[in-house]
Amino acid sequence: VQLQASGGGLVQAGGSLRLSCAASGRDFSINVMGWYRQAPGKQRELVAAITSGGGTNYADSVKGRFTISGDNAKNTVYLQMNSLKPDDTAVYYCSAAWGSSWTMNSWGKGTLVTVSS
Repeated sequence: VQLQASGGGLVQAGGSLRLSCAASGRDFSINVMGWYRQAPGKQRELVAAITSGGGTNYADSVKGRFTISGDNAKNTVYLQMNSLKPDDTAVYYCSAAWGSSWTMNSWGKGTLVTVSS
């Protein structure tokens, strides 16, 4: 499974961005898709994830500001990020758990999100 992410960029604090990630490949079923992020000098952390059944999970730091959604027909996941803060600055990675795995086993290239104060 290949993951192609898009939508990163530079935004002022309080602004919004929408990330997209499309999965492609042959004969696969996706169980979970999600977004992780890694800020300079910090470990990669889960931002949000969504299951094929629509269940979601968010990091406490983004609850109420970020919304993850998915389009199963298009194998695409979106991350709507509102009320962005400088602390949200990071490289955001799309990930997916597919086949028989329910842990992330595919990763996309990161997309940089920079929030200026």
